[in-house]
Amino acid sequence: MATAVAMVAAAGGLTALTGTATAAGEPVTVQYRTSASGTTADQAEPWFKVKNSGSAAVQLSDVKVRYYFKADAGSSGYRFACSWAVKGCANITGTFGMLAHPTATADRYLEIGFTSGAGSLAPGADTGDMQLRFYRADWQTLTQSDDYSFGASQTSYANWTKVTAQLAGSTVWGTAPEGNDPTDPPTDPPTDPPTGGQSLFDDFTYTTSSDPRISANGWNVRSNSGGPGVPGATWAPENVTFSSSGGNSVMNLRTSTSGTGESTKQTEVLTKAMKFKNGTYAARVRFADAPVSGPDGDHLVQTFFTINDLKAPMADDYSEYDFEYLPNGGWGEPSNILYTTSWETYNPDPWQAVNQHTESRQSYAGWHDLVLTIDNSTIKYYIDGRLFGTHDAAYLPERGMSINFNQWLIDFGGLSSSTARSYDEQVDYVLHIKDQVLTPAQVAAKINAYRTAGVNFEDTVPGS
Repeated sequence: MATAVAMVAAAGGLTALTGTATAAGEPVTVQYRTSASGTTADQAEPWFKVKNSGSAAVQLSDVKVRYYFKADAGSSGYRFACSWAVKGCANITGTFGMLAHPTATADRYLEIGFTSGAGSLAPGADTGDMQLRFYRADWQTLTQSDDYSFGASQTSYANWTKVTAQLAGSTVWGTAPEGNDPTDPPTDPPTDPPTGGQSLFDDFTYTTSSDPRISANGWNVRSNSGGPGVPGATWAPENVTFSSSGGNSVMNLRTSTSGTGESTKQTEVLTKAMKFKNGTYAARVRFADAPVSGPDGDHLVQTFFTINDLKAPMADDYSEYDFEYLPNGGWGEPSNILYTTSWETYNPDPWQAVNQHTESRQSYAGWHDLVLTIDNSTIKYYIDGRLFGTHDAAYLPERGMSINFNQWLIDFGGLSSSTARSYDEQVDYVLHIKDQVLTPAQVAAKINAYRTAGVNFEDTVPGS
C-alpha cells in the first residue's frame, strides 16, 4: 500500500535514506500503527497521525498520505472506512489507485486526504488518532504479509518510513515503492491533444428541451417512465433548460419534489446511440449541495455516466461507468459522498452486484472537470486533473454504450417534508474521443481548440 518515509529515527536524530524525501526540516511527518497485526485478516487497519514538524501552519486539505499494498488474487476491489478520528471521519477521505510500476510488494495504494473541515495544524501539533481500515469488496480474508507499507510489529505509533505524505502536491515525507513516486498527474503532462481520433463534442448551445437540434445531434431528453428513482416519479423534459454561465452555454437538469412519488420530477439526457466504448470521456459538471429552493436533505444522485442495457440478469456483456455524487448521502451513507463505479454486471432481483468502486466522503459542490479513460487494460477516473481511482481489466466494456447525465431521488429517507423543493445539476460540455486515452491537460486543450474555432457540436464517431 502507501509509500514510505525517507528518514528513520536514529540515535541523536534523523538519518536520511535514499528515496523520495529527506526528513530534516520537512513540514510533515507521519506516524503509523496497525490494529490488525496478523499477516492475514478480515480487514487491514492502518492507523495514522500526521504531525506538523515545520515552523508554519499546515492546512490539512493540502495533505495526502499514501499507504501501499499488493492486491490479493481474485479480489474484486477494496472498500475504505474510517472507524474513528479525532478530526472527525466526515473530514477524512480515502481513495484507491493503481501503481504505474507494480512491484513484488505493491501494485495499489490507499490515499488518505482531508476536507477543509479538518482545519489546520499549528507547528508541533498532530491530527491525533485516525483509526482507518479497508477490506476486500467480497469480504474474503486479505493477506498483509506482502504489503509494502504493512508493519506487523507496529502496534504503537511511531514514525514510519513506508508511507508517503504530500503537501500541496509535493512529496515531503516517505519513500514510495521503486518507480512510483506519487506525482500523478505527471509533473509535466502533455498538453497537445493527439491528432485524429473520431470524436463527439457538444457545448450544449440549445434553446429549450424541444429544440430540434438536440434530437438531430443524437440526444434524447428522457420522458418515458421507469427507474431509477422513487416509485411514481416522472421524467420531465421541461425541467431540462439551457442558459449562459461564464460565457459558455450550460445545460441545467432540475429535479423537484414535494415528498411524494407523484410530485417528483426527475431529469435525464442521454445519447440515442450506444456506440461509445474505449477511449476518453470528459464533462465539466456542476454539483450542488443545496437546493435552489425549499428545504434541504433529500437523498439525491447527480451523475455523468456511460451504460448499455442489461440483456439478462448477470449478463456478462453489460457495462456501466459512473460518476455519482450524493450531496446528502443515501445508500447507507450519512452525508455527501462521490462514487466512481465500474460495473461488470448485476442481478436486479435478488440484488447482486459485480463492480469496483472508489469513493470520497466530502463536499464536491461546484464545477468539476470529470475525465474517464478506458483502454484495453485499465479504467481510470480523474477529477479536476487528479487521478481519483483506477479499476481493473475485469470491468472493461464488451460492447458499446450511451453517454448519460441524470439527476434523481433514491428515496425520501433523507427528508420527510411536503414542502416543495428543487435541485439543479449543470453541464458545461461533454467530450468523447474514440480509442485514444487523453490526459486531463490534453482534454482541456481539446476543449479550448473547439471553442477557439467556434465549434459547438461535432460527432464523427461511427455507429456501433
